[in-house]
Amino acid sequence: MITVSAADSFREEATACIVLADGSIFFGRGFGATGTVTAELCFNTAMTGYQEIMTDPSYAEQAVTFTFPHIGNTGANLEDNEAGVPVAKAMIVKWDPTEPSNWRSEDTLSRWLLRNGCLGVGGIDTRRLTRAIRHQGAPHVAISHQPEGDFDIVQLLALARGFPGLAGQDLARQVTCRQAYRWNESRWAWPAGYTRRESAAEGGFRVVAVDYGAKRNILRCLADSGCDVTVVPAESTADEILARSPQGLFLSNGPGDPAATGEYAVPMIRDVLDSSDIPVFGICLGHQMMGLALGARTIKMNHGHHGANHPVKDLETGKVEITSMNHGFAVDSQSLPDGVIETHVSLFDGSNCGLRMRNRPVFSVQYHPEASPGPTDSFYLFTRFVDAMRRAAERDRSRVAAGD
Repeated sequence: MITVSAADSFREEATACIVLADGSIFFGRGFGATGTVTAELCFNTAMTGYQEIMTDPSYAEQAVTFTFPHIGNTGANLEDNEAGVPVAKAMIVKWDPTEPSNWRSEDTLSRWLLRNGCLGVGGIDTRRLTRAIRHQGAPHVAISHQPEGDFDIVQLLALARGFPGLAGQDLARQVTCRQAYRWNESRWAWPAGYTRRESAAEGGFRVVAVDYGAKRNILRCLADSGCDVTVVPAESTADEILARSPQGLFLSNGPGDPAATGEYAVPMIRDVLDSSDIPVFGICLGHQMMGLALGARTIKMNHGHHGANHPVKDLETGKVEITSMNHGFAVDSQSLPDGVIETHVSLFDGSNCGLRMRNRPVFSVQYHPEASPGPTDSFYLFTRFVDAMRRAAERDRSRVAAGD
């Protein structure tokens, strides 16, 4: 059955159309690129950071509904990209983007989307659409922007119903780097902006970061914390990683079904854990890879967690952190084996948000400490990683001095 949103009464003037797999139709006004895409639909409650969201590789094969209406009012710039170009398929907003009013703006949101081939739809009843997402559980959609307003609804419905979804999909291969590279850019700071550290010359801890779809600001936080970062492709083997003599291993965020990516990522992680005692730190998909490698399971969530105001409780300290999240899968806390401790939980639904190995410097979190919504509630995790590498280095020096 096809159902047209009553709120979208301007059908004759519409230049964009959203068709859900259940037959629901939303008409709106298109901006950005033209064309038709299919995707999994999610909603994000963040009030800021729309450019970072659209360029986050974790949003591969997804379209984002923004619940906050003022999207586009700070424009766009090259510095705020988390990847080279937008990765999300489309953005859906209530109000059409306005002209930007921000001293860092270099372009309008609409032109930025057009230049990068990404669709935008305005004039949508985003509350109604968000309720549909919560009810259906991340529905499959077809989104079309046609300036002439000519839509083949039957075809769009077929496209939405034919979208394969994210379950079983290894999307890390699509967004990972193709060859290893060094990273030395630090976090943005007034007035200099982004700066670079000569990591090798400054004696940083050697960290290999496995790129499942890494956000640039995660790499900046590692560099800012004193790490000499080398980024490697998602399918790198344990031998290739250990050949770089890392003092720490980082597992990045990324898109898709963790069980699918785990087909090659889990054996690598297990081999590293079996062959060395270096600290390991994971974020988001990296957290899910860690959980799988340690013997837990992952599950598909109903509509996932996407936003910048998610409260997470640290079970070991009792503190509550305000966090940024973007994930549609989660580690099943009921499947954590002996020797693996649950460290953090969501205060929204109790889902797992962190774990660590008992008696080893191996830990991970589901949320994004680099996004800093707290603004620094969770930065201690990077410090914890560096401190673990420092203790390991001191232990190694003591062994050498003792002649072990």
